[in-house]
Formats: sequence, structure tokens, C-alpha cells
Amino acid sequence: MSHIDCDICIIGAGSGGLSVAAGAAQMGARVVLIEKGEMGGDCLNSGCVPSKALLAAAKQAHMMTKGAQMGITPTAPEIDFAAVKDHVARTIATIAPVDSQERFEGFGVTVIREHARFTSPDEMQAGDTTIKARRFVLATGSRPLVPPIEGIEDTPYFTNETIFDLRERPRHLLVIGGGPIGIEMAQAHRRLGCEVTVIEGMKALGKDDPELAGRLLDSLRAEGIRIEEDAKVTAVSGSAGAITVETEKRRFEGSHLLMAVGREVVTDGLGLDVAHVKHDRSGITVGADLRSETNRRVYAVGDAAGGLMFTHVAGYHAGVIIRSMLFGLPSKAKTSHIPWATYTDPGLAQVGLTEAQARKAHGDALKVIRMGYDENDRAIAEHRTEGMLKLMAVKGHPVGATIYGAHADDLIGVWAIAIASGTKLSKIAGAVLPYPSLGEINKRAAGNYFSASLFDNKWVKTAVRTVQRWVP
Repeated sequence: MSHIDCDICIIGAGSGGLSVAAGAAQMGARVVLIEKGEMGGDCLNSGCVPSKALLAAAKQAHMMTKGAQMGITPTAPEIDFAAVKDHVARTIATIAPVDSQERFEGFGVTVIREHARFTSPDEMQAGDTTIKARRFVLATGSRPLVPPIEGIEDTPYFTNETIFDLRERPRHLLVIGGGPIGIEMAQAHRRLGCEVTVIEGMKALGKDDPELAGRLLDSLRAEGIRIEEDAKVTAVSGSAGAITVETEKRRFEGSHLLMAVGREVVTDGLGLDVAHVKHDRSGITVGADLRSETNRRVYAVGDAAGGLMFTHVAGYHAGVIIRSMLFGLPSKAKTSHIPWATYTDPGLAQVGLTEAQARKAHGDALKVIRMGYDENDRAIAEHRTEGMLKLMAVKGHPVGATIYGAHADDLIGVWAIAIASGTKLSKIAGAVLPYPSLGEINKRAAGNYFSASLFDNKWVKTAVRTVQRWVP
């Protein structure tokens, strides 16, 4: 049994853990990083990266069926499903060196590829090594939630951890869960030639703005995806190639089953009780500083801290705790500026308050500006006019934005920065952007906030007429 003393011991080599490890080690801390699975965590190996690679292939196939309005004859694509999965694997392999053990050892991080568990409030064991640290960072992430549906233990199913290994195209994919993961995988598989049915117990994309989420769902249905809402699953059954899903109202039959009902935080086997680390099903109990409320040596980041389960949140959390751990400065996490996106085509993105949330919080002070893609020259030129920006503003400041349309995930960045920095709408309206670009949607929406006060204001008109009459 070997022993290591260090400043920071990190459990989990996903986005949050790797960000803490790289930053802390390069700034002089003694860092140990423990990971029992693949370096890069869920995002690289079974989440963000492979899903976006699959969606990119699906978009390429879909574009071949379009173009008649531009004089391009549509054609049915020939899809080699196994080759598509090769593309997904190559994408992962290309990015993997950035998250590799060798790279982090080059930073001076001690990397241990074992399962870790606390043996006391200030010590862990990983394999045949004990680690005593001044501070611990739990970055253990989450895994697919598989609820106890009748028959699930005897029925073959996929999750995001296994679906990307499937090399034979499903004839009919049944997706239980209408959140972002389920909806993204539904569109990807539909565009790659599968029949797809999404079964959601409540409302699909229920955490997003219902108006613009509804537009996205209509678009997906137009592509041939069947989306059943308010359909609580009661049982599943079948074998490979012949799956049945029972709901309270009807039965669905398909060839493959994907479970996409949510995620659960990974905390089992860590010995948290031994370390006096309070936790529950939603994660480690932490304060706004991401520090355990019951063991001040322990921090949690990303999914392990509960709350929003996004890769970019884990990276943000890493910056919050590095400030505290390395420099002893007060630092707290907040969520009002955190964006998220569903990477369909068209996409859906959100930051800050939805319209309903903003009306509840600000009442009559709220002003909602809608800007359609059909008013943007670049969108018109590319026949991508299906879309809308909905901007929520109070007293000249944005408090939320929802975007449905092409490149929504990119366009939302302006509003994420504006909300995070307290930027006024006047600054965005006054920006000079290249023409024609989709980014002008954001600029025009900001400008429209002031339109009524400028163009429908009698005092403004009086002032203009006075100047025109008397000023040479």
C-alpha cells in the first residue's frame, strides 16, 4: 500500500474534474486525479461529443433531401449506418488526447485509474494507494436514470452510454423520454432512416419555453417523428428487434428501445458517510460556494453538486472553486447566466428567465420582444426563416432570452454574456455587425426595445422638428 499527501484530490475526470486538475496543477498545487472509467467522462465518451457527431451526420443526410427552392435537385441519401458510427468514433478519438492521462500527467497531476472511496474525513483509498488531502473535489458526474418500469429488467434497451455502439440501423426506435437527449436522438435517427416514436409522460421539452418548444416539436413531427405526450409508461416487454411499450392509454411497438428519462448523480461507493459528507439523491449537499455543508474539506462540481446538469456548468463550477481553494477568496456559483441548448435542427436555446418566469418575477415591468428569422436577410438567403428570438427585458436590461431556429446554440451566447456582465440593451443595439449575418437578429431585437420610445414619442418628434427648423 502506497501513500500520497497532496493539496487537492479530485474524483472524476470529466469536464469539471479535468478543469480543476489542469488549473490547480499549473498554478502550483499538488494534485491527485482519480478516475475509474474513461478519461473525459460522459461528455466525451457517451454524451455531448458523440451525440453532436451523430447529429452532424444526420443533418448532412437531411440536407441532401432539400434544395429544390435553390435549384438543387433533392436526392435520397444512401446511409451506411456503421460508417456513421465510425465517424462518431473518429470524432471521440480526435478529441480524446485533450483529456488524456498523458496530457494531465504532463501538467504534474498524479493520475490514478481506480475506484475511490473515503476511509476518513480527510483520506481516500484508490486501489493500493491511500491519499491524504487538504481538499477533495467530487466531480463524479451522473449516469442514465432507468426507472423501475415493469418488465425493464427483462427487456433489452439502450441508454446514451450504449446507443453509440449500435452499428445496425434500427428499423423503429422507441424513445422513452422527451427531454433534450431523447429529442436529439429522435431527430438524428429519423434523419438516418429510422422510424422513431418518442413517448413522454408529461410534456416534451417541458423545461423550455412552451411557445418555442412547441414550434420545435411541430417541426420534428413534420419530419415524421411521432411524439406522444402525457403518455406515462406502465410496462415494457419484448426481445431484440421486437419491443413493446405499454402506456396508460395505448401500446407502441418497435424494434429498439432507448431510455432517455433523465439522469442520476453518481455517489454510491464513495464512502460519503464515512467522510461525514451529507448527500441525497440529487447530489452532494453544498452551499453557494460548492462546499460540503458537513465536511469543509470537500467540494462538489458539475452534476455531483445537483442543479443544472450540463458540461459547461461543470467547467464553470471548476473556476468558482479554484478561486476559493487556491487563493482563499470568496466565490459563489449562480445560475441566472447559465445557457442551455437542444442541438436539433432547428435548435432551441435558453438563458436566464423564460417568459413565464419573467412575468412572475417582474410583472408589468417586463417587456417581451419577438424577432422572427423571417426578418433577417441572411436567414432569407439561406431559406432558414423558420425561427424566432424571444427577448425578456426589464428597465433596459435583458433578463432572459429564448431562441428557436438555425444556430440557436451560437446566437444565445450574446445574451448569456449580456446577462452575466449586466450589459445594457443599448450597448447591443449599438453594436456594428457584419451584414448579412444571423447575429443581426440579436442586434435588432435589442434595438426594438427602444423603438416605441423613439418613434412613437411626441416629445422626440417635437425635438426633431425644432432642430430641423432652427439649427443650421
